[in-house]
Amino acid sequence: MNKKTKTLSDAQILRMKAEEQLKEKQKSADKQVLESDVKKLLHELQVHQIELEMQNEELRQANDTAETALKKYTMLYDFAPMGYFTLDSDGSICDLNFTGAEMLGDKRFSLVNSNFKLFISEDSQAVFYNFFRKVYSINAKESCEVMLGYENKSLCMVYLEGIVTGDERKCLLSAVDISGFKK
Repeated sequence: MNKKTKTLSDAQILRMKAEEQLKEKQKSADKQVLESDVKKLLHELQVHQIELEMQNEELRQANDTAETALKKYTMLYDFAPMGYFTLDSDGSICDLNFTGAEMLGDKRFSLVNSNFKLFISEDSQAVFYNFFRKVYSINAKESCEVMLGYENKSLCMVYLEGIVTGDERKCLLSAVDISGFKK
């Protein structure tokens, strides 16, 4: 026994021993609680990792589906046997497919932002202006036949169908070369 223990009463000594035992039990209990918390946290992290892996797989599948749809609609639009054009309200070409570019006699990229009206022959301009005005005023599908051409050079006779889209107010225009039918 040390000097301090000699001066303490039996009750005080008993109290100190009890507190030491309690500390030991708490350390053990704290260690068990800590291990339990770590196990719970590890479990939550593992579940979250699996959830993320599942979400990643869903995103991959959605991306594959989108890529497949893009390829499909690119084929349908770009390589269609008829010309497709998207025009704004003043007739400027916003977009067109390869067949449309071929009908106008130029490369696709150089025709974007050109005015489609410039490619309507002089003899057909009145018909086209009436058609284009109707498309925008009645918001219904309209059609007409016009001769494509510029600088006194005739390109081909086409059957046009057009309709204006909702909010963007763009004219979707299809053009079919009917030169062979007119002969």
